Amino acid sequence: MAIAAPLMRLEDVTLTFGGTPLLDAVSFSVHQADRFALVGRNGSGKSTLLKIAAGLVEPGAGTVTAERGTTVRYLPQAPDLEGYGDLHAYAAAGLGPLDDPHRADRLLTELGLDPARSPNSLSGGEARRAALARTLAPQPDLLLLDEPTNHLDLPAIEWLEGELARSGSAMVIISHDRRFLETLTRKTVWLDRGTVRENAKGFAGFEEWRDRIFEEEERDLHKLKRKIVREEHWLTYGVTARRKRNQRRLSELTSLRQRFRDHERAPGAATMEASDARASGKLVIEAENVSKTLGGKPLVRDFSLRIHRGDRIGLVGPNGAGKTTLVNLLTGAAEPDAGHVRLGANLDIAVLDQRRAALDPDETLEHFLTDGCGQSLVVNGRQKHVASYMKDFLFKPEQARTPVRDLSGGEKARLVLARLLARPANLLVLDEPTNDLDMETLDLLQELVAGFDGTVLLVSHDRDFLDRTVGAVIAPDPSRPGHWLTYAGGYSDMVAQRREFARRAVPSPSRTKPAKTAEGPARPDKKPAPGQRKLSFKQKHALETLPGEMERLSEEIAGLETQMADPDFFSRDPSGFSEAAKRLETARSRHAAMEEEWLELELMREEIEESRDPPA
Repeated sequence: MAIAAPLMRLEDVTLTFGGTPLLDAVSFSVHQADRFALVGRNGSGKSTLLKIAAGLVEPGAGTVTAERGTTVRYLPQAPDLEGYGDLHAYAAAGLGPLDDPHRADRLLTELGLDPARSPNSLSGGEARRAALARTLAPQPDLLLLDEPTNHLDLPAIEWLEGELARSGSAMVIISHDRRFLETLTRKTVWLDRGTVRENAKGFAGFEEWRDRIFEEEERDLHKLKRKIVREEHWLTYGVTARRKRNQRRLSELTSLRQRFRDHERAPGAATMEASDARASGKLVIEAENVSKTLGGKPLVRDFSLRIHRGDRIGLVGPNGAGKTTLVNLLTGAAEPDAGHVRLGANLDIAVLDQRRAALDPDETLEHFLTDGCGQSLVVNGRQKHVASYMKDFLFKPEQARTPVRDLSGGEKARLVLARLLARPANLLVLDEPTNDLDMETLDLLQELVAGFDGTVLLVSHDRDFLDRTVGAVIAPDPSRPGHWLTYAGGYSDMVAQRREFARRAVPSPSRTKPAKTAEGPARPDKKPAPGQRKLSFKQKHALETLPGEMERLSEEIAGLETQMADPDFFSRDPSGFSEAAKRLETARSRHAAMEEEWLELELMREEIEESRDPPA
C-alpha cells in the first residue's frame, strides 16, 4: 500500500541568531489528518519555526516544501487588522475562490463579533477571535496555530476546541493550555536546544516522555565523565612503552573532553518561592449581599461568600462577566453599591495584574525588581543580590540592565511574578497568571499556589491549572445576569455539577416536572398570555412529545460523538467524517432548542394551573 505524500515537509531547517543556532537541522513532516503539538521552552524557537513553515521567515539553510494544491493557513500570536474597513473584509480576505463566502461571517457571529464592526475598536481577545474566523473560514488542508487560546475566555476556548475537533484539517499547534493540547493532538514535536524530537503520541504523554529523555541524557553524561576519569588515570599512571597506543588514547581523551564540553544540558527550571508574611486572621474575607453595577450593567448581584485562611478560590467566566470587578470588591479595591465586605485581620495582599500595568517599557529589570534601590532586595527576610534573584527566574546576569521592552511575552510574565513573589504576602490575587508561561514554569507556579501557606484568589481560563490548584470555583449563573454561584472542587468538578443540575432540569419520559434546585438554572421568565386559561392543542401535544424526542436525539448525539472519537475515522472516510460533524452540530442545536421550548411550555402549564387555584 502506497504511503501518501506529506502535506508539508521541513528538511534540515537551520536558523542562527547572534552566532547561536536557534534551529539546527530541524526536520519533520505533516501528513493528512496529523495533529501535532509543537512544544518547547519559551525562546526555543517554536514561533519562528511555525513562521518558517508558513513562509513568513526565510531559514538560513534547509527547505520547506508543500504538496501541490495544499492550502495552508497560519494564525499569528499578534494578528494585524490594519487596512480593513470592517471585520467581514478582514475575515473574508483569507478565503479562496472556491470557499464558502458566508462561512467567514458565520464564524465571526459564532465568536460573538459583528461582521460590520470596525477593527479599530477591538480588544486583544476580540482581535484574536477575528483572526480565528479568518484562519478557519477556508477550511484549509493544514492549520498552523500559534497560541490560539491566548486572550480567549473559557466559552470561546471550548467553542474553538469543538470546531477544531470536527475539522478535517491537519494541524500544528503551539499552546500553553494543557487541556487544549491533550484534547486535540495525536502527535508531539518537541523543539529542544535547537533540534526536534518526535513522539507518535499526543501531548497527554509528553511530560513522561520528556522526563525519560532527560534521565537518559544524565545517565549518558555520567558515564562519559567516568570514562574521562579512567582515561586520565591511565594517562597519568599507565604503561608508556607503546608510543602509538599512548598517542591514540591521548587523542581519544581529548575527544571525550570536547564531547563533555559541547554537551548542552537541558535548560534549568525557575525557582519560585513566595515571601513569607505574618499569618492572617482565620477569617480572610466576608461578603454579604454585595451588588455592583457599572455602566448600567449589573455585574454582581446579592453575592455572599466567606473565605478562610488557606482557601484557594478560582474565578471563571466569559470576558466582561465581571470577574475583575468581583475580585476588586472582595479585596476592598472597589466599593459595592449595596451590601458590605469585611476584610480579616493582618492581611498583606499581593496582586498580579493580567495587563501588567506595573511594567514600564523603559525600566530595566534591575530597577523594576529593586524599586530603584540599588542592586539587592530582601526576600524572606534575607538580602539577596538582584542577579542571583534573577537567576531563580531564568534571567541571565547580563540582562540586569536590559529594558523591559526587549523582553518576550514569557519573560515579562516571569518578571512580574518575580517582583510579586519578593513581596511578603498572605493573600495572593492572581489575575490570569498563566499567560505566556511555558509548561515548566507553569508546573512551578502550580506547586507554589498549591503549597502557599496563605490564601489565593485565582482568575484563570486555564482549566488544567484550575483543576490542579483550587478547592472551589466561582462562576456566573448563565440564566441570571449578575448572579454568581460557588462550586466545590476545581473546574472539572464545576462542569460536572452544572451537568447534573441540567440533567435534573430536563425530564425523562416518566417525569412531568423539572427538578427544582437552589443552584440550578433559573426557569425561563415567560408568562402565559393574559386571559389564557389553557394550553392550545399544539402546545399540549408538544409538551407531551418533546421529552421522547429529546431522548431519541440524545441517543443520536451520543452515537455520533462515539463515531467521531475514532482517531482513524477521518483518514478512513473524510467525506463521512464531514457529514457526521454536520449531523452532530445540527442535532445539538435541535436538542438545545427542544429543551428551551419544553421548559417554557412547562412553566406556562404550571402558571395556568396556579392561576386556577383559589387563594388560600
